[in-house]
Amino acid sequence: MEAWERFVTGQEVVAGCVSKHVWSSWQRSRRHGVEPATRLAPIAVAGDGLEQLRLRNQMLMAAAKGLFMTTAHLLARSGSIMLLTDAQGVVLEMAGDHGTMAAARDIRLIEGGNWNEGVIGTNGIGTALAMRTPAQVHTTEHFCSGIKLWVCAAAPIFMPGTDQILGVVDISCPPASYQVNNLALAVASARQIEAVLAERISQEHRRLLEACLQMSGRADSQALLALDRNACLVHSSGNAPGLDLRQGARVAGLEPGHCIEDWARRLPENLRSEWLHPVTLNGAFIGGLLMVPKSSRGTPKSVVVADSETKTPGHEWGVSSTPIPDKGGFAKLVWNSRAMHTAIERAQQVSARRVPVLIQGETGVGKELFARAIHGDDERNGPFVTFNCGATTKELIGSELFGHVRGAFTGATNEGRAGRFELAHGGTLCLDEIGELPLDLQPVLLRVLEEGVIYRLGDGKPRHVNVRLLAMTNRDLLQEVEAGRFRRDLYHRINVTRVRVPPLRERERDIELLMEHFNLQLSLRHGVPVRHFGPEVRAAMRAYSWPGNVRELRNLVESLLLTSDQDAVLLSELPEELLAAIDQPQVAVQEAPVTSLEEGERLAIVRAIKDCQGNLAKAARALGVSRSTLYRKVERYRLEDLVRPSAGKESDSPNPSS
Repeated sequence: MEAWERFVTGQEVVAGCVSKHVWSSWQRSRRHGVEPATRLAPIAVAGDGLEQLRLRNQMLMAAAKGLFMTTAHLLARSGSIMLLTDAQGVVLEMAGDHGTMAAARDIRLIEGGNWNEGVIGTNGIGTALAMRTPAQVHTTEHFCSGIKLWVCAAAPIFMPGTDQILGVVDISCPPASYQVNNLALAVASARQIEAVLAERISQEHRRLLEACLQMSGRADSQALLALDRNACLVHSSGNAPGLDLRQGARVAGLEPGHCIEDWARRLPENLRSEWLHPVTLNGAFIGGLLMVPKSSRGTPKSVVVADSETKTPGHEWGVSSTPIPDKGGFAKLVWNSRAMHTAIERAQQVSARRVPVLIQGETGVGKELFARAIHGDDERNGPFVTFNCGATTKELIGSELFGHVRGAFTGATNEGRAGRFELAHGGTLCLDEIGELPLDLQPVLLRVLEEGVIYRLGDGKPRHVNVRLLAMTNRDLLQEVEAGRFRRDLYHRINVTRVRVPPLRERERDIELLMEHFNLQLSLRHGVPVRHFGPEVRAAMRAYSWPGNVRELRNLVESLLLTSDQDAVLLSELPEELLAAIDQPQVAVQEAPVTSLEEGERLAIVRAIKDCQGNLAKAARALGVSRSTLYRKVERYRLEDLVRPSAGKESDSPNPSS
């Protein structure tokens, strides 16, 4: 303390009174103009700004999620807290002892607080960032007088395989709670997060290489480059003059820390934004492909290589006018909800068997995406042909399905034409709105399915077809059968297996995921900046029942992008029907019947966590179990996404034993 007082007053300090790293940090603090009398850190971001910062650091936060869930329990009564910061020292997350967190508020050691050394002087977080090594700062070693009653140990987190710092893990506590292994714990925690990141990066690189395979067949490209989220080259093919094609090289202008949605605006002058194709994994953007076209062919239209179907405008999840080559695959669906997991799992079970499948779901849920995924790859499984039974007149449906010969009816083409069954021979015929098929054509369809033979209109020549039928409907076909509008024998023929695609109101965990998915993809398509959805807007989105499902959500996001140039979406911009849902009590979603004791336990935990707004401490008390038991159950049933980031901090009364 005496050495610090002499230092801040400009007097000579005896050599060796303080450690070298503290002495160097004090000197840096003085050069930065930090005021020694400062008593608390400034707040860098709050509210929507904090949410945006967390979104920009979502990869880091996801990697640290499991660690912080465990820490909330381990440090609950230790007198210590653990913090996660971004690369600038702004606190993103904290967990641990409830009383210590309350005391930490006095110096703004809280989410959004800025603990960069250049702002608040010598401290564990800021000094670890400045030195790029683990650092421990005891009480009077801090530069600012207001934080000298704390001890902090911090370790930087590096992007695996690089020298890029992503953030810091810090253990802070009052001197009475200090443990000699705090620095070791901080270092071990940082290494654990890096290990999770390394596995995630490995998965992302595999996805990027898969995307390269999808795009490599395009003949109009001169070069194809795969870039990871740090704009580092993962793979390249062809020749791109002026670009460094060494593996690991970084494209100029695309520096680490930039949001991937900014890439199109930051490309070097010799590269065009139309050549950039973002790639996603599980709905998150992980990098991109740069496809440099041959100069004689012009530039390709913008496409997105994503883990959802890319289709023409107007479809449920479509974002581009140029579909990517691989149209199938369940890995390309954007989801994170249990309802979608159940539907996809069932669809995967029937995809390898050439049996009819009835796909049921409300309008706009993405039934055709499921149909394409069940069909799979065109080269391996034959053509995929679609027909909407409700999109043409009754008189023309027969011609569209079975074809016609010259002069078969007024308006028939002179050369005749093959129908959808013939076009789908050897592959899949997908009939949308099968419930709209006229009653007098239903026995004809049944005969074709039974015999595998069709006759073109006006022709007596039999034509053999081998077609797998996928039928889609938004109606309850069994009710249509009872009403006499649909043949019972045809119903049982097309309903060999059935897949129900859940409506968006049953997929609450997917709403924000899809919002961000469309936000980025549609912004690139229209050449406009992405917009920020704040907590109030997100809450309104979750409260709405979405009668138009995914298609309605996509259209709303597109409208919000095109009708305002403000960065943040205002609550007043939302449609009246969506705003009305905020003040109305939400209708409980009908849950699937409990089929086992284990499922009953899972549902009870889900209800308790939701009733407690994601707070595990409260949920444990409501269930009558210990927090440690509930943590284990949450991990077992993979319910981590229901948990509020700061959940588990309350410890105002002991929990009952399990």
